[in-house]
Amino acid sequence: MDDYYGYGGLSGGALVALILVYTILPLAIYALYSWFYMKIFEKAGVQGKWRAWVPVYSTMIFYKLGDLSPWLVLYLIGGGIIGSIIPFLGWFLILPLIGIAGRVVDLIAAWRVGLKLQKDAVWVVLYFFLPPVWLGINAFDKSRWNAGIQPASWAANSLLGDRTVWDGIPAQASAAAPQAGYGAPQGYAPPAQGYAPPAQPGYAPPAQPGYAPPAQPGYAPPAGPAAPATGAPVPPVPPTTPPAPPAAPATPPAPPTAPPAAPPAPPAAPPAPPAAPPAPPAAPPTDPTQPPA
Repeated sequence: MDDYYGYGGLSGGALVALILVYTILPLAIYALYSWFYMKIFEKAGVQGKWRAWVPVYSTMIFYKLGDLSPWLVLYLIGGGIIGSIIPFLGWFLILPLIGIAGRVVDLIAAWRVGLKLQKDAVWVVLYFFLPPVWLGINAFDKSRWNAGIQPASWAANSLLGDRTVWDGIPAQASAAAPQAGYGAPQGYAPPAQGYAPPAQPGYAPPAQPGYAPPAQPGYAPPAGPAAPATGAPVPPVPPTTPPAPPAAPATPPAPPTAPPAAPPAPPAAPPAPPAAPPAPPAAPPTDPTQPPA
């Protein structure tokens, strides 16, 4: 009888069951969650397996991978502590609201992580009912991490958007950094507004001030060398020099070898006048009987 009532009226078997329920079982569930988190973090490129085994911190990393601010975890924990110390209003209003908000934020993070692990949005229903099954499937299947999905719609929100930079954790594409000079962490740049087309490969030498080479008809300058595929910086190529002007002739052209021939000399004497015209014929005789004289 003393053994039966020695532990507040609990038998030895009931005490062992309570120890299993309140100590060993929670530790086993926590170890299972941490193991699944570790595998998912490895796919996402998180450095250090120990991060998945740290309480609260592992959930903050999960939120960060889901494009949510990791500080939301601390906000929810703080709200739960405040609600627990308020006797009536906290127990029946604040704590239920904190629980609903935490569940909604948790589902949003799982939805975004699932998208990056090539899962459709409908997979979040499985996470809602069976979170360990969802984590186990995403931890051990052959899915690959894809950080290039469309940024989240709340990326620019100061409360929900991810604005943190932690060593060993890859920055998400949807992270919105604050403007420089307003508490922006080192290594961040504000997102570009609108759309900018990617730079074309190759290199264009800078134009020299004050000089513009004349355009040659029918000629196009050759394209610069293509940038290497590894992404290494391309050394600048000096601009090409303008074409040199044609050289002046070494010697002036030689004069003609001989002067042109002189005009023909005039005749020494004028031509002789024509000879005297021939004498006219003699008149015929008047008397045909007489001989001519």
